[in-house]
Amino acid sequence: FCQFNQTCLLIDKYLERGISPVTKKLSEMQRFFGLRITGTLDADTLELMKKPRCGVPDGNIARYSTFGRDFKWNKHSLSYRIENYTPDMSRSEVDSSIDKALQVWAKVTPLRFTKISSGTADIMISFGRRSHNDYYPFDGPGGTLAHAFAPSPGIGGDAHFDEDERFTFRSNRGFVLFMVAAHEFGHSLGLSHSDDPGALMYPTYSYRNPDTFTLPRDDIKGIQALYGPNPTQAPDDPGTQPPATPDACDSTMVLDAVTTLRGEMLFFKDSFFWRSNPQSNTYQQSLITRFWPNAPTKIDAAYESRQSDRVYLFKDRRVWAYSGYDLVDGFPKKFTRHGLPRWMRRIDAAFHDVDSDRTLLFMGDYYVIYDEAKQRTEGYGRVDGKFSGLNGKVTAAFQYKGFTYIYSGPYMFEYDYRSGRLFRVLRNGYFLRCTNQ
Repeated sequence: FCQFNQTCLLIDKYLERGISPVTKKLSEMQRFFGLRITGTLDADTLELMKKPRCGVPDGNIARYSTFGRDFKWNKHSLSYRIENYTPDMSRSEVDSSIDKALQVWAKVTPLRFTKISSGTADIMISFGRRSHNDYYPFDGPGGTLAHAFAPSPGIGGDAHFDEDERFTFRSNRGFVLFMVAAHEFGHSLGLSHSDDPGALMYPTYSYRNPDTFTLPRDDIKGIQALYGPNPTQAPDDPGTQPPATPDACDSTMVLDAVTTLRGEMLFFKDSFFWRSNPQSNTYQQSLITRFWPNAPTKIDAAYESRQSDRVYLFKDRRVWAYSGYDLVDGFPKKFTRHGLPRWMRRIDAAFHDVDSDRTLLFMGDYYVIYDEAKQRTEGYGRVDGKFSGLNGKVTAAFQYKGFTYIYSGPYMFEYDYRSGRLFRVLRNGYFLRCTNQ
């Protein structure tokens, strides 16, 4: 997981005439990560460059990618050796993290891994700082977390971890070694980076719970393209298939929540969200935890309060508040500590009305009016009494450019909030500029 100006194992073979190499690289990076392509070091690009990541270059890829069929192991039984240990964790925690990371790949392939304590293994694992005898020095705290080498003689397959980082067993107050190692071992086995933001082989780090992690479908397709499936594993039932990255333009998709954030629109689904900037014709897809590491996934509702410059996320009976990228002190909170009544079990959708400085919280057939400043509710009403034409459960809501948008299933209803007048019924991909809707 490398700084964007680091060449690592590969170098450019040529530069296009008339284009600054810096502009070319920035444009390539922006295209890869789904940012607005400007060729300049704008605010979104700077923010992305701050994120910790892998030290293997991205290349020109779409979804999963390999280093080529020449860069794979020609055997299924591989050995590994941990040459030294980080002081951040106990030896048993390091051993467990490394073994579990390798088993992520063994579970879906014929590959089998054996630990040895001396001699040269196929995969040599070490922790080091700065220059560490491989011609690809680490960069100190932040930036590059680790790097690994594709299968080949000598150093091929080896994985190195930057000792200047803080590695953890499970805690998100550092970088979970299991997650970093599982990604690097993908390189050790022949996978390059994926541009699927839900993939393990996506180049930037995001926290995921190691106890519940399952290998995403994109990574399974990639590794099985090299080695085939696990012959001893029965095909999964449809209900146990690994999660796929949702398609923003799926006309049947029901969004979990929608909100604004400092002029952008955020659309949530499962573990992901899309950011849509009015000044761009593209959107950026990301894991929620890559943007907000402590945030819940599969949220119930969200809204932005411009007065407090906060975004609120709701799940079950708890609420999270963020100012920009930062979790506000004291959050997450239970509903009752946020001024919501005990009888409120779950919120289906929410939006903040700028003119009245009040928030509408939707639950079933009703909505509740909430005063954030006083942290109390002020009244309630029936949804069909305020928003005519809705014939189903409210699943998401937000305000944008003077209109109120209420989602019900895969449809979005455009209203004037004051009069309750319905203007249009649109598909859920309207603001994501989907041409198929």
